[in-house]
Amino acid sequence: MSNLRSSEWFSGDDEVALSHRVVMASIGHEIDVNNSKPIIGIADSSSDLNPCNLPLRSFIPEIERGIIEAGGIPVVFPVMSLGEDLMKPSAMLYRNMLSMEVEEYLRSYPIDGVVLLANCDKSVPGSLMGAISADLPTVMFTAGARPVAEFRGKPIGTGTDLWRMWSDYRAKKISEEQWKEFEGCLNCGLGSCNTMGTASSVAMMVEALGLTLPGTSVIPENDPARSVAAFNSGREIVKMVNSELTPSKLLTPAAFRNAMRVLHACGGSTNAIIHLLAISGRVEGGLTLGAINELGKGLSVIADVEPSGAKLIQDFNKAGGLPALIANCGEIFELDEQTLIGKSWREIVKGITPTNNTIRTLQDPIYPSGAFAVVAGTLAPSGAVIKVSAASKELLSHTGPAVVFHGYADMRNRIDDPELNITKDSVLVLRDCGPVGVPGMPEWGMIPVPKRLIEAGVTDMVRISDARMSGTSFGTCVLHVAPESVVGGPLGLVQDGDLIKLDVASGTLDLLVDASEIESRKANWQAPISEHLRGWPALYQAHVMQADLGCDLDFLRPKSKTERKFVPPVVGRS
Repeated sequence: MSNLRSSEWFSGDDEVALSHRVVMASIGHEIDVNNSKPIIGIADSSSDLNPCNLPLRSFIPEIERGIIEAGGIPVVFPVMSLGEDLMKPSAMLYRNMLSMEVEEYLRSYPIDGVVLLANCDKSVPGSLMGAISADLPTVMFTAGARPVAEFRGKPIGTGTDLWRMWSDYRAKKISEEQWKEFEGCLNCGLGSCNTMGTASSVAMMVEALGLTLPGTSVIPENDPARSVAAFNSGREIVKMVNSELTPSKLLTPAAFRNAMRVLHACGGSTNAIIHLLAISGRVEGGLTLGAINELGKGLSVIADVEPSGAKLIQDFNKAGGLPALIANCGEIFELDEQTLIGKSWREIVKGITPTNNTIRTLQDPIYPSGAFAVVAGTLAPSGAVIKVSAASKELLSHTGPAVVFHGYADMRNRIDDPELNITKDSVLVLRDCGPVGVPGMPEWGMIPVPKRLIEAGVTDMVRISDARMSGTSFGTCVLHVAPESVVGGPLGLVQDGDLIKLDVASGTLDLLVDASEIESRKANWQAPISEHLRGWPALYQAHVMQADLGCDLDFLRPKSKTERKFVPPVVGRS
């Protein structure tokens, strides 16, 4: 008798087991009463609406081949495709829905292990959160970055160069004809952004956690090595099932510390911090927002990739990818942590050195400290995040008067108003854009510098919001302010002209307004009435946690080891 989980469905001579075997036979898989072949799910998030994830579809045959050669039975099932390009107001609104979908697929079907197919920003953490809550053997497979196009002889970094060109277009530094030419160049193929955006950041983060084949997270979509990685992912998941290697055995507190160190060293996306906090919360990984500054100590940004650096993710992959980055971090990284292939990082990176200078040494970095800083104070009691490696050094200590925008529409309508009372020293404040506020916490935090200031030569300003920003974005943007404005956070009390002080070195963000005035404003503050009265947005708003806790839903995050227990279904007549 097999001890596979799927045996609960297929073993025995009663009418229930027989009917289950008949279903599998009808789709081409003959299941024996004493079946010893693990059933491996392939969670496919490819979609015509999501060019980032669409390439995943082409790798399924190789994954299936690897599973079959290793002695498993592959079954493909669809899951929600979260695409940053077209999903509004944000794919982040649906990350937790994808998590629930994956968890319930794994709970309710006869699956022994799963290969998660994901690529675009939120599809990677969303599917992983569901799989680790189910705690079945799991391998993450990503499709990699899209090809590199050129605009007038210069390689284009997806996202990062778009923001730069948009700024130039608004300032009339480029013509409408050039703007249209640039649009044609951006259409360079399928796959994720080819910068150190969120997709590349979270792919490396999952590799650092030990749930992606080492050395494969940043292989480009059109590289033949990506197909080899697909085949090997199929083989590896069968081995994991046979050895009962589950996520809970790999996701130790040290693994989460390592993943955060990787984000610091690669100049990763601020979004990845939210996802890492959410994943940690599912398994009691111990990571907190307050630990992020500490985990950056001794590290530098050593990945010379946009937006913190100058090159693209293809260059980073050629330099050796994540193993080479970890090798150059040395003993700051906890090298004895295990990976899904049964080897420690110490064994994996032994003898590895980067093959080009896209991966620098800690002694010759592109930025002298870790990529991120957490600030807190009277404006952000539970903290906020700034990507210092993509900010302006001279603005990391700054005091200026607030210019407040009440939501995204208000900001877009007024940011270029010539009558707006604003100077280069002003602090742009965008509120009502957090997890509850929109809902879904869109990537609106890189508030555009006003057109007339751009024309005057201003390239950056201090910007503060309870929103997120794209991993491809840059600038002195203080993000994820918690608690957010619409749940009563101090950000909702800021008025035009209030002085705000940012001091990254001391880790503070303060509203310089008398306490009595703040109390008076608080007494008159009223929570906005939500437009969402039903459906997923209403459920999300009622249960989403704040950014410092990863924006998970409160009922998905266990509060004890007992609550973490995965309750299997009763297998009987449907």
